[in-house]
Amino acid sequence: MNALTVVRGGALTTVQDLGRPGHAHLGVPRSGALDGPAHRLANRLVGNPAGRATLETTVDGCAVRVSSPVTAAVTGAPGPVRADGRPVAWGTPVRLPAGTVLDVGPATAGLRSYVAFAGGVDVPPVLGSRSRDLLSGLGPEPLADGAVLPLGAPCGPPVAADAVPWAAPPARELVLPLVPGPRDDWFAPGARAALAAGRFRVSPASNRIGLRLEGPTLERRPGTGELPSEGMVLGAVQVPPDGRPVVFLADHPTTGGYPVIGVVAEEALAGAAQAGPGVRVRFVVARG
Repeated sequence: MNALTVVRGGALTTVQDLGRPGHAHLGVPRSGALDGPAHRLANRLVGNPAGRATLETTVDGCAVRVSSPVTAAVTGAPGPVRADGRPVAWGTPVRLPAGTVLDVGPATAGLRSYVAFAGGVDVPPVLGSRSRDLLSGLGPEPLADGAVLPLGAPCGPPVAADAVPWAAPPARELVLPLVPGPRDDWFAPGARAALAAGRFRVSPASNRIGLRLEGPTLERRPGTGELPSEGMVLGAVQVPPDGRPVVFLADHPTTGGYPVIGVVAEEALAGAAQAGPGVRVRFVVARG
């Protein structure tokens, strides 16, 4: 059996694919790779369809031993990559002989790297996806030292490329386009302008569920009371009672009782996946 044995699980390494959309009515979030473009690129480089599962590392990478010869690629947050201690290229297919330990080191920019193997990580799917959902607990457990993960059969030849498209992680500022609503009318006059002008920073409390922000607070209109629980979407900017916005990411809850002042387009969320604590966040609010 083609498989990976985990040598070093890292701070948080999970199996991710494109997620399990279409189950919000069951209370199940979509989940899936936070940095979708990086996940897709890693798969493309090793000859996989975009939906094959990869490893999503957080901050300090991971290390795995391959049982059989396999092609691998690392994308997303850049950092040192080694095969049996020898430096190998980031962002390009690498052929690993049987028994090789692939070590993805700490990210030098951004937070999350994506490690693809030809054939994909072939753990059993749950509701059609192999993704780990930290909120609901669905999918395989985060990687632990000694765990064994099966690999699927290779799908096609790896892609040779002199250059690959890649958006650098936001080192100083993350710009998020925001469409107001559906509950922006719950906020005091000037809250939308305060959101656009606010000097926010990414909080260390951020995770796969949401990008939590530090900075100015957004005030509600007097007398708005409590909002009944309603559906939440990817990219929703919810404002809890402390007034500090939270941008919902892949593992977000499907319902919530705090007002949503606006929604960030999915295409802009890859940068949020790579924004580390302290990175400045600026909202560009669409006029309407």
